[in-house]
Amino acid sequence: MQLRANGERAVLVGHDGTARREVDPRRLPLGGELTDALHEWARVASVVGRGDPDTQPAARAVITRRGLQLAGRVAASMGVPVGYLDPLTGEERTVEPPAVRARPAAPAEPTPWLTGLTVAGTSLVLTVVTVVTLAATLADTNVLLGVAANAVVTAGLLPSLWLVRRALVWRWVSYGVGAGIALSWLALPFIVW
Repeated sequence: MQLRANGERAVLVGHDGTARREVDPRRLPLGGELTDALHEWARVASVVGRGDPDTQPAARAVITRRGLQLAGRVAASMGVPVGYLDPLTGEERTVEPPAVRARPAAPAEPTPWLTGLTVAGTSLVLTVVTVVTLAATLADTNVLLGVAANAVVTAGLLPSLWLVRRALVWRWVSYGVGAGIALSWLALPFIVW
């Protein structure tokens, strides 16, 4: 694949197995911003190319540098080397896609069992005391209110517990509250009857 300027538009030229074809960058999965930048580069290169080559050396250098940058972005986006044909000098270069760097694996942290179990135990106790107290208070009015209170608390907390079950610190709170809800359901028959 090669990046070229054809008049005032950018094209990518490649061989499809039978012949060389020009493809508009808008037909490729490059994204709107990159495609617009390619066409803008081609328009500016066309304007600068119409002028006298000796009067605008700085502009010509900018066109070349920008074209190489855009060829690099196309190479990164497509994951293949992209040739670059300078529209002003006719010089050809190849731009390789950037090498993908693998992230170094983070060393595993030790599990803070003592602290985690302390947080889980505290969460368990607070949950059991709160839910059982609510159910007992409402069960004095009507037994069904005590059961409904347990159901509402359970339905309200379970989605949050599910979301934080793998977060490093909050998982311990999740374990404690989940166990507390289970214990409050086990205690419910003793409260309402």
